[in-house]
Amino acid sequence: MSEISPPPSTPSSTPTNQLAQGSKLLVDVGPAAIFMISYQIANRIAHDQAIFIATGVFMVATAAAVAWSILKDKRFPPMLAVTFVIVMVFGGLTIYLKDPIFIYIKPTIINLIFSYAILISMAFGFNVWKALFSGLMALPDNVWNLLAIRWAVFFQFLAILNEFLWRHITDTVVVQGARWFDWFAISEGFWVNFKLLGVMPLTFIFALINMPLILKQQSQGEAKSE
Repeated sequence: MSEISPPPSTPSSTPTNQLAQGSKLLVDVGPAAIFMISYQIANRIAHDQAIFIATGVFMVATAAAVAWSILKDKRFPPMLAVTFVIVMVFGGLTIYLKDPIFIYIKPTIINLIFSYAILISMAFGFNVWKALFSGLMALPDNVWNLLAIRWAVFFQFLAILNEFLWRHITDTVVVQGARWFDWFAISEGFWVNFKLLGVMPLTFIFALINMPLILKQQSQGEAKSE
């Protein structure tokens, strides 16, 4: 869930929209927050099993978020569907094989899937980013294409960043040969915390960077309609 966040729409002050935004934030951020908290608790009780316990809790939290989204919105959003499948598959492999590498590479796989889904759809003349988020805002096709490319590149960046981080975890099963730089080292706990405390702020900042373009185009569209 923490690997993606859609571009923010124009703020609304109505209680209904605020409740909807709060529910969506809970679905997006909730499982990642639960993963981080459960890892910290499990790490104090059973250090060697912390990642497996947290992964199991994360899978349950993800399933609960999916169920909540379906019950509330009466649909299964494509991005949430992809995330759910990857979490279940890689989380299950992590627990079954007792190998945390699978949960380490999960963010990489999810972000690459999102990135290439955008790029491949555009290659065939279909902007999947526009299809997913056109209900939030009305923008010209050239702006939708620009936003799609920007987010595809950003997802690539998140994938590379995750690869860089997990390969330098030094207190678990990651072998020396997987590391890119000998001078850099992190703990598994740092990687777990970064999923929420690092990726989410980066995604939010990137969304804010794109907001001037969106607001400018919306203002121009309103002026033309008047």
